[in-house]
Amino acid sequence: MRFQGQHAAVTGGGTGIGAAVARALAKEGAKLTLIGRRREPLEQLAVDLPEALVAPADVTVRSEIDNAFASARAAHGPITILVNNAGAAHSAPFARVTAESWRRAMAVNLDALLHCCQAALPDLLAASAGRIVTIASTAGLKGYAYTAPYVAAKHGAVGLTRALAAEFAKTSLTVNAVCPGFTDTDIVADSITTIAATTGRGRDDARAALTKFNPQGRLIDPVEVANAVVWLCQKESRSITGQTVAVAGGEI
Repeated sequence: MRFQGQHAAVTGGGTGIGAAVARALAKEGAKLTLIGRRREPLEQLAVDLPEALVAPADVTVRSEIDNAFASARAAHGPITILVNNAGAAHSAPFARVTAESWRRAMAVNLDALLHCCQAALPDLLAASAGRIVTIASTAGLKGYAYTAPYVAAKHGAVGLTRALAAEFAKTSLTVNAVCPGFTDTDIVADSITTIAATTGRGRDDARAALTKFNPQGRLIDPVEVANAVVWLCQKESRSITGQTVAVAGGEI
């Protein structure tokens, strides 16, 4: 029970990678606060996680984050682990990207990190081993066609990770990012649907088009991403900060 007595807040915690991270941290004894826009998937997950608090909030709205974190502290005490997992990806040719779609991508994939990290910062700095882990993407390490806003936002997420790690290096807080490749989640399922609709390919062909980015020839399992998060959150990982851990089957 490596996280006994720890309080972990996980955004986008109801499905996919967020749900896998929540389960992994709870298995190791952490108390959980699950944050997301939709209450129903959060509540469905919480059924299997003892003492998990459901705190619906839009991560792009600072007042909602402040309220959710206040509820979290009231239930479980100071936050010692923050996992920034909420995100969204949409594809379009760059020439068709509108200012509104650009702004939406930045709001959920980058602005939300500002809101959550600032809201949790006093708790994290006071903790004996505060941890911030942001679920970025291989899109934060390289470029992909037709996803310019997402790629730009995830590069920003990686940059913020490195900046915070440098700023707080002399404290007990570490700040890292996990960068999954194409992972078997709803986001990838939506991408497969989009590819199939816009290219006329079947879903199997569309799935194969994404799978081929992984040299191992498969989609990443969310549990694999969760395992990397657990490793970074351990007290023994105190010397690992400002890093981007790619969970991508060798994709570069």
